[in-house]
Amino acid sequence: MASTIFSARSLHARSLRLHILGEAFLYGPFNCSMQRRWKKPVDSARTRLEGRTRDHRLDKLMIQLRNLRLALALHELISQQRNGYASLQLLSKWRHEIGLNIEIGAFLKKCPHIFEIYMHPLKKKPCCKVTQKMADLIEEEDAVIRDNENDIVQRLKKLHMLSKCRTLNMHAIWLIRRELGLPDDYRSTILPKHQHYLSLESPDTLALVSWDEELAVAKIEEWREKEYTEKWLAESETKYAFPINFPTGFKIEKGFREKLKNWQRLPYAKPYEKDGLHPIHNVERLDKRIVGILHELLSLTVEKMIPLERLSHFRRVFSMEVNLRELLLKHPGIFYISTKGSTQTVLLRDSYHKGCLIEPNPVYDVRRKMLDLILSGCRNVGETENAIWFDEECGQGSSQEVQNETCHVDTTTYKQELEIESGSYGKNHCTAGFPFYDPK
Repeated sequence: MASTIFSARSLHARSLRLHILGEAFLYGPFNCSMQRRWKKPVDSARTRLEGRTRDHRLDKLMIQLRNLRLALALHELISQQRNGYASLQLLSKWRHEIGLNIEIGAFLKKCPHIFEIYMHPLKKKPCCKVTQKMADLIEEEDAVIRDNENDIVQRLKKLHMLSKCRTLNMHAIWLIRRELGLPDDYRSTILPKHQHYLSLESPDTLALVSWDEELAVAKIEEWREKEYTEKWLAESETKYAFPINFPTGFKIEKGFREKLKNWQRLPYAKPYEKDGLHPIHNVERLDKRIVGILHELLSLTVEKMIPLERLSHFRRVFSMEVNLRELLLKHPGIFYISTKGSTQTVLLRDSYHKGCLIEPNPVYDVRRKMLDLILSGCRNVGETENAIWFDEECGQGSSQEVQNETCHVDTTTYKQELEIESGSYGKNHCTAGFPFYDPK
């Protein structure tokens, strides 16, 4: 009997002890939920990028430029076809290759001033071609780039002068050819004419022949001289300063102004100067030199912007072996990283005002005209052009009926085109980059 009572008491005491321990762990400092609440928030470049003050004007501009890039990619696809047009079925198959994440029909409806939709009289399929307005602007851009060949050469020379070895990889230049305003065939048209400035050391390395002292002046120096002469500021305040332009709604914390003022006066080795002129003894001088190099690199571009991922190809040659995104986020008054569009893009803040370039150039003006065609939407479009509707699922080969009154095409010209296709092209012929659409 005693053993039975003792065992019952021991079991009761054990259960009571477990209950007390359970409550201790439930409300104690070792609880997982409590530890999650006490956990220090993560502070990284990614979290700062998500929580930064956004510039809605520049973000809106990047969304518009993304639509323009998609339209130019579609134009390149259409221009590679035999007769300058492509069926909607073919375009729907290749829409993912150009980064279009919506139906091809929905996108073409938004750009009636760039693409013309019509029903082919012989194939009886909806086809697409580039409008004459857009074709004229593309030819104008190509002509402007050809006329500004001297500016292109100077831009390439200054780009090489920024590198520590005076050499650049050809693939890195190819990736930013549009940002620099280079033609696609610059290697065969521009470089052979200026071998006394730029020479090919190897098939993938372009080198600077001689240093040009007249070009060894950064774009920021013009702003500093203007600030010194017009605003009567002290030389110590403008000699190493950068233009600061914070986005609307930027919160200035306590002590930020004093830190910024000291950083503006901090001497550093300028982009075209040797590192030994101002020895780098701390991280702040190194960061400021990299800021100067990035500012000059963006100033050399046509639209004062460049994709962030393509800057990684210049980190080693420009002595910028740091976390570039983290460095750019430290200076929101000089640079802005836009996450809108297809990629993260770095923009130079002092070059833009209300979403437009302050000092436009001929290439930028032509590209702005192309962007205006995108922004105009369906305005000033004739009723006959708006009357054409087609199925968004044309990728499966289905299309809606189109009224014959809206199709103003010459049947004889398309018969001649088909005769040319069957006579001069074989079935196995294809263009570079995209396969052609077989009318048969």
